[in-house]
Amino acid sequence: MNSPSGSLTCIYNLVFIIVILSRGVLGSWWFVSQLNINAIGAGVVVCDNIPGLIGRQKKLCRRYPDVMVSLGEGARLGVEECQFHFRYHRWNCSTVNRDTSLFGKVILKGSREAAFVYAVSSAGVVHAITRACSKGQLSDCACDPKKRGPDRDKRGGFEWGGCSDNVEYGSTFTRKFIDAKERKQRDGRTLMNLHNNRAGRKAVRKFRKLECKCHGVSGSCTIRTCWQAMQEFRQVGAHLKNQYNGATQVMMKQNGASLTVANKHHKKPTRSDLVYLETSPDYCVENTEVGSLGTEGRPCNKSSMGTDGCDIMCCGRGYHTYNVKQQFKCECKFHWCCSVVCKDCEQEVELHTCKGVSTPAKLDS
Repeated sequence: MNSPSGSLTCIYNLVFIIVILSRGVLGSWWFVSQLNINAIGAGVVVCDNIPGLIGRQKKLCRRYPDVMVSLGEGARLGVEECQFHFRYHRWNCSTVNRDTSLFGKVILKGSREAAFVYAVSSAGVVHAITRACSKGQLSDCACDPKKRGPDRDKRGGFEWGGCSDNVEYGSTFTRKFIDAKERKQRDGRTLMNLHNNRAGRKAVRKFRKLECKCHGVSGSCTIRTCWQAMQEFRQVGAHLKNQYNGATQVMMKQNGASLTVANKHHKKPTRSDLVYLETSPDYCVENTEVGSLGTEGRPCNKSSMGTDGCDIMCCGRGYHTYNVKQQFKCECKFHWCCSVVCKDCEQEVELHTCKGVSTPAKLDS
């Protein structure tokens, strides 16, 4: 039987969904990441009532409730990675709590930021589903069935063994689920989304490595057993962040069937590159129309020349300076056996936060 707290959580989720639907708010598959994981896995949350899902996505949700748990985890993984890489930028990948679109209106604009969100979210889902598959948590997949028998690499011959990550399954399910809504129409934004979704999936494929175990007398490695494993998702995120920095602006071709570069002097993007349609807002001030939260009150680094520096982060408006006392552990000593004892120390530090638009742009000293 379900516990009372679990039942209340499920009821809350369902009531919230009904309220959202009654308001006519557009949703997206990202909303799955906001729901209770156990409720999804148990099939309690009715797939038909998750806002933003189309028919094909609802069918996949009903048929593979265990994969939906991983899909939600993958969406959260993508958000965390996005927020890590943009933590020192004007746009810091903010999400709107309990919002069915998750990222608010900022995702509606075909900007570089939207391109990165689509790519890293797609990659996160592939990574999470593949990892769950290798751990035996999914009923419909297991280790990569293609990795069997003898093979060779630069070091010589080896036998496939162990459990190679089944990225093919994770990538295929992700494509079927996430791309389903995009394939309902064909416009520039749809083609942009599909391109960046694919770039995210390809990024996970790119960062795989061969791991091996040696067999033989005294570790002589006369026989090697190897398997293919995904690398840490942080490497995938860093790669996509580099792709964001070099993203290509595109536009719809006259035939309406594909995208082309907006500037003929720029190189044609590959399937691994990120593409965008519109220039980004500066995110300096709050703007509800584009979903910008502005940078007023954001902490900045007075001595940095990067995006976290007060000049760039505060958009030239200036910054406030505060002297605050912070506690930290000091004079730590190891005591046999087995503890470390520290003193509580205090130091005064200088913090800086961005001024608002109405505040005179005079630098505080």
